[in-house]
Amino acid sequence: MSVSVDPRATAFIQRRHGLLINAEVRPSLSGAEMPVFNPATGEELARVAAATAADVDLAVAAARQAFEGSWSQLRPADRERLLLKLADLLEANGEELAQIETLNNGKSIHLSRALEVGASAEFTRYMAGWATKIEGKSLDVSIAAVPGAKYRAYTVPEPVGVVGAIVPWNFPLLMAIWKIVPALACGCTVVLKPADETPLTALRLGQLCLEAGIPAGVVNIVTGTGAQAGAALAGHPGIDKVAFTGSTQIGKVIGHAAVDNMTRFSLELGGKSPVIVLDDTSLDTAAAGAAGAIFFNQGQVCTAGSRLYVHRSAFDKVLERLGTIASSLSIGPGLDPQAQINPLISAKQQNRVLGMIERGVAEGASVICGGERYGESGFYVRPTVLANVRPDMQVVREEIFGPVVVATPFDDLDEVVHLANDSVYGLGASIWSNDLRQVMSLIPRIKAGTVWVNTHNMLDPSMPFGGYKQSGIGREMGHAAIEAYTENKSVCIAY
Repeated sequence: MSVSVDPRATAFIQRRHGLLINAEVRPSLSGAEMPVFNPATGEELARVAAATAADVDLAVAAARQAFEGSWSQLRPADRERLLLKLADLLEANGEELAQIETLNNGKSIHLSRALEVGASAEFTRYMAGWATKIEGKSLDVSIAAVPGAKYRAYTVPEPVGVVGAIVPWNFPLLMAIWKIVPALACGCTVVLKPADETPLTALRLGQLCLEAGIPAGVVNIVTGTGAQAGAALAGHPGIDKVAFTGSTQIGKVIGHAAVDNMTRFSLELGGKSPVIVLDDTSLDTAAAGAAGAIFFNQGQVCTAGSRLYVHRSAFDKVLERLGTIASSLSIGPGLDPQAQINPLISAKQQNRVLGMIERGVAEGASVICGGERYGESGFYVRPTVLANVRPDMQVVREEIFGPVVVATPFDDLDEVVHLANDSVYGLGASIWSNDLRQVMSLIPRIKAGTVWVNTHNMLDPSMPFGGYKQSGIGREMGHAAIEAYTENKSVCIAY
């Protein structure tokens, strides 16, 4: 039985969606709009304004004016108070936000409630607390240039300025919060460009920011395509920092654009995370862990456990159990509380995932289960397990971003370390074992920003998050998020 759609969610979706610039909702200067679709049905859900470079200019100017006005001079305690109010509003409007997210993104209503809303509120409260705890250092310098002179030096963290934030479609509200809230805690202002496919909760978030009392121009939302609005924002000379989460391919383009202007940037990019199952792990635990690592959110997770390495002694049995789990998962729309696998974000992504599976089979991979589209409408792909893969195959090397795992046996730790690290990515990894000695020997050898043990995809606001190699530059969450939105000024006083 599907969840009844909240009238507030329906009313918001059906309204005319403009850009949010300087606290005003306005159409794009060109009048252009673009459609937003429901992944569960493939039908048009809403239409939003499609910003051009001229609209981005207006949003950046509004953010600059707000930054150079009273916002960056606001007491840290006042910024904290406003962010705590925003967290309360996220929870108070939680069911509306969750349903908008599920209808726009396709994900399970359970994930929308727990992560898009619940984790967003928790992250907002955590980062709000940092607003009053940003501190510099007193330095005991040894300058000898002028005999007899004395010096006192210290550092002052200052807000980096206007932030251009570009977020993906897999966790639309949560990723927007990850960018906006630490930036505001530091005293920055923001222009946010949500993903083309999933702009709705970002627009609702912009309204809640105003309701919380965050002044005009501090948070601006520009919807539109990546090719127009995203490119204009990433390369805009008026922003001081670009914060991007998305694919490695687009991240490289954004990084180049930022360097051209010497704009600070942080990039949280793709992954091809290994799941390593050692020989002492129970078969049921290994299979359930592997299933959770890849099928969570339909595999549309940058840290999805898409490469499974199982000790040869357990490989066949774990693979059999994993195939059974995958085949048993119920498939349906996100508003069906019983559905365990929901649609992918778009027809384009559905076709890409199916094309990757077909390529893998053509190169010699065996389909243990899945490998097909599901249903007459919507963008579904059955949970898929591939075996008999080689390290040079596209399905092993490239991020699929769907419910597809490739499985490989290994014989010893040296071999699995080589296999796990044989990737351009290094975002996450997990090790499944109760052998502490083996686990502790593996952790420093795995080239990944996060290594989980006997779990996967678990995050906390206090844990820095980011990747090695082509999985990105910089870290989010924890104190690292404060460092990402501040500049460090040194002060030296002679006396």
